Amino acid sequence: MTARPARRTASALRVLLAAGLAASLAACSSSAADDTTADAGTDPSAAPTAGAEAPELRLGYFANLTHAVALVGVDDGTYQEALGDTKLTTSIFNAGPAAVEALFGGAIDATFIGPNPAINAFAKSNGEAIRIVSGATSGGAQLVVRDGIDSADDLVGTTLATPQLGNTQDVALRAWLADEGLKTSLTGGESDVTIAPQENSQTLDLFKAGQLDGAWLPEPWASRLVVDAGAHVLLDEKDLWPDGDFVTTHLIVATEYLSKYPGTVKKLLEAEYATSEWIAANPDEAKTLSNTVIEKLSGKPLSAEVLDRAWGNLRITLDPIASSLQTSADHAVAAGTSDETDLQGIYDLTLLNEVLAENDQEPFSDGGLGVSGK
Repeated sequence: MTARPARRTASALRVLLAAGLAASLAACSSSAADDTTADAGTDPSAAPTAGAEAPELRLGYFANLTHAVALVGVDDGTYQEALGDTKLTTSIFNAGPAAVEALFGGAIDATFIGPNPAINAFAKSNGEAIRIVSGATSGGAQLVVRDGIDSADDLVGTTLATPQLGNTQDVALRAWLADEGLKTSLTGGESDVTIAPQENSQTLDLFKAGQLDGAWLPEPWASRLVVDAGAHVLLDEKDLWPDGDFVTTHLIVATEYLSKYPGTVKKLLEAEYATSEWIAANPDEAKTLSNTVIEKLSGKPLSAEVLDRAWGNLRITLDPIASSLQTSADHAVAAGTSDETDLQGIYDLTLLNEVLAENDQEPFSDGGLGVSGK
């Protein structure tokens, strides 16, 4: 069987799954709920129902393999099929802080993002602006460096890059360097290691030019520096976590949107679930499709060697791995990129766990950080 027909068959099955879940949801809705939903569309004061749906969903994600569940599902139409009459529009970001800025500015309603920008968004809004509604990816982040650097001590006097100030890899690098007794600065002051946040494509070019000594990056960029630019791995972030499991990417939704349009958010989660199941069953085809989408978005595909290396470092999962979030928050406080904050209420996994139950799957834990009254 060729890859192309297999892809069409898989897509059809995923559409049927999304449609079945939507039909199940619709069957559980009363006519009174339908009336209220219609009223909510014209009366802002009307209370939304469990199935209330939006005219549009504006979704953010990155052109990174760590966002494969979005790359695959958006490109092949699974997300739009699941959303039905709700129009899907998308925005591509380089790093989490930019995505949060777009969400705060009302430009997007939901985004796949790393843990630390989500924590910052929650903290800056006093716990009001966002909710984490699902996981997406675990793993896939490494500190890669030039020849001659073989230990933390060798980093003194070097310049390392991260995707953006305050993003997940930026925080992880600063926290790890602090644990190793090395100083960094947020303002360009005295430091043992200079950290230069910048776009990942610039990091690759500058590393090749010898103007950077290394970088803490998500995939596929860590693999690109190794394969395309001769870097080597000084530290794989999974080695810092119990069982090597930590959240790299999860899905956040604006709290107001979640409250007003839970039906749309549930359909988004149904699409994510269907996509993750297809990826698990078809890893080689999913890897290839992800690369095709990356080429569309960035103008250049990953080489086969980079793709294989990067894909092997990831685990696609809707489990938000909530147990790792508080540690990430503590790292941000220690690094000075975030103030200490109470994370209670940052998760709302209600709809995700409904989708899992409808597919005979066990629920995922919010680690005690879920919304109250759920």
